[in-house]
Amino acid sequence: MPRNAPLLAAPPPARPPSQRRRDGARRHGGIPRLSRPARTGSRYSGRTGRPGARDWRNLLVSFVHSVVAGAWAVVGVWIMPEMFADLVHTTPSSGHLLLCFSGGKGGCPELKSHVNAVSGLCSGIFRNRFVAAGLVLLLVEVSNIFLTVRMLLRLGNLPFHTLYRINKYLNVTFYFVFRVAPQAYLTWYFFRFVEMEGQGAYLMVHLVLLDAMIMSYCLRLLRSDFCVNSQRRDPGEEKFLMD
Repeated sequence: MPRNAPLLAAPPPARPPSQRRRDGARRHGGIPRLSRPARTGSRYSGRTGRPGARDWRNLLVSFVHSVVAGAWAVVGVWIMPEMFADLVHTTPSSGHLLLCFSGGKGGCPELKSHVNAVSGLCSGIFRNRFVAAGLVLLLVEVSNIFLTVRMLLRLGNLPFHTLYRINKYLNVTFYFVFRVAPQAYLTWYFFRFVEMEGQGAYLMVHLVLLDAMIMSYCLRLLRSDFCVNSQRRDPGEEKFLMD
């Protein structure tokens, strides 16, 4: 090898972008490859940052279910208030049908986040026990009505500032009345009167998990709507509200 020969061959000259696109088109049958949109962690479609049809469909399904199941649960508790004395063996027929209805809603592919609550409800359906407890648990759907309205206003960037402000206070009020209070009573009742074996222990685990989720949701809701820095949008907030 000559003494002055270079040790490494010089790299080939870079091809212009137009040439690279033509080469890519030849490798893919004459169809140029399109660049994929960047993943931003959002569930919105494409590059527009706007909600897609799937987002609106999920919200509408949740809203309709919350209205029907929430009204159903309130009427059932109003008609049969003695169920609070025995949440294990009291089996109102309306509660049985409501558990079946809510279990079918949780089976939708877009609503897998409800698998924790749905699995607990289904155990009451098949064993014919804790149906009254499931009916009390579904009072949470009344709170979900205002959570879904809040998400609709924020997701669509609708200019209804007064409606959003009114819904903000109604939302936190109904959250404590129909979500935190029934959950606290169920937790107290299970610790006090339910045997910690078999189905009772299984439901107790689900109840504790729901307690943790509800407290986490409550803190995030208060931080988002009532704290000074709530103007800054949290990227994970949309997922929290869609669940």
